[in-house]
Amino acid sequence: MIKSPFKRILLKVSGEVLAGDQSFGIESEFLNAMAKQISEAAKTGLQIAIVIGAGNIFRGMAVAAKGADRVTGDVMGMLGTVINSLALGDAIGQMGVPVKVYTSVPMPTIADTFTARDATQALDQGYVVVCAGGTGNPFFTTDTAAALKAIELRCDVLLKGTKVDGVYSEDPKKNPKAQRYETISHEEVIARNLRVMDTAAFALARDNGLPILVYALGDKEGLMGVLTGKTRSTRVG
Repeated sequence: MIKSPFKRILLKVSGEVLAGDQSFGIESEFLNAMAKQISEAAKTGLQIAIVIGAGNIFRGMAVAAKGADRVTGDVMGMLGTVINSLALGDAIGQMGVPVKVYTSVPMPTIADTFTARDATQALDQGYVVVCAGGTGNPFFTTDTAAALKAIELRCDVLLKGTKVDGVYSEDPKKNPKAQRYETISHEEVIARNLRVMDTAAFALARDNGLPILVYALGDKEGLMGVLTGKTRSTRVG
């Protein structure tokens, strides 16, 4: 089996991926497909941390836009990430790979409270680490949480799976002539307002020298494809 050139990665998974063809909730087929990709990569010896969103369950910003309290909405979104993280962690464990779920929102009867020290130790021991609860604070997205956790855990790269095969000058589904970037700097992404991830996430990555690989989650080669260069991706950094 071909191994990744990276030793430790952080994978950002959108909540919508787990919904599959549904508009809400978790579709077991897509949950297990994601867990299989992660498990196969972990069995090569790769150390994997994961941050997952909650768009399949709740979007705090969308609710706030309709007049609800933003802080309350964001807290509800954090709880949604815990649900997704527990589901993904269980699916990975069912495939014979050791996994630990941590949360930035303390709930000791549900999952371990995240500390960089404990999570790093778990990675060194061969566990897949799933980080729930976002940053633990309102007004920050799970994209920002992914960049923050990748830096805290000293990951070699942050992987961001999307619906397209990299970073484009604009939405290629709306404009087929949109320019695709093979490589692009953090500064350029921020300056051009290319909304693959939020600005805070790119700024964190830039300031800490964290490269980001943006790729299509639906690619047939899966996670190992992007890690070994078989899958098209854009490198930001």
